[in-house]
Amino acid sequence: MMDIQTAHLLANYNAWADRTLFAAASKLPADDIYRPMKTLFGSITGTFNHNYQVDLIWQANLLGKDHAFSSRRDILHPKFANLVEAQTVADEWLIKWSTEQTAASLTESVAFRFVSGRDGKMQKGSMLLHVINHKTYHRGWVSQMLFELGAKSPDTDLSVYLCEA
Repeated sequence: MMDIQTAHLLANYNAWADRTLFAAASKLPADDIYRPMKTLFGSITGTFNHNYQVDLIWQANLLGKDHAFSSRRDILHPKFANLVEAQTVADEWLIKWSTEQTAASLTESVAFRFVSGRDGKMQKGSMLLHVINHKTYHRGWVSQMLFELGAKSPDTDLSVYLCEA
């Protein structure tokens, strides 16, 4: 069960981790951020786009709305700068959403449809935990790509955030 303090903490951690990894990726030579790599989403920008798209899907789910996506691999923002801007807006939305929650609202179950078309139902707090966990997983992919490109990947662990916050 998710409490409101943890929900707010996780939303803020998510935004911090995104900013931290975006800052590291922005130090790459311009072509490297788009360089085709052996990864499911094709590149660093492709992986960041996936994270952003999944955030939009779950934002719609949290609101009880249709997300209208039939894929999780769309390149919604091909230019890195535009993607960073859009992700920042999505991260700020999640922080605001988390501050508006109550203990009761986080336990509310919401019906939704997965991109596959399968129906699902989850508590809002569990949805938030999924979003945070999902992005942590794919940030690890980006960290690996940075390593392969010879760049230093920053620490984006929750423990680092908690010590710095």
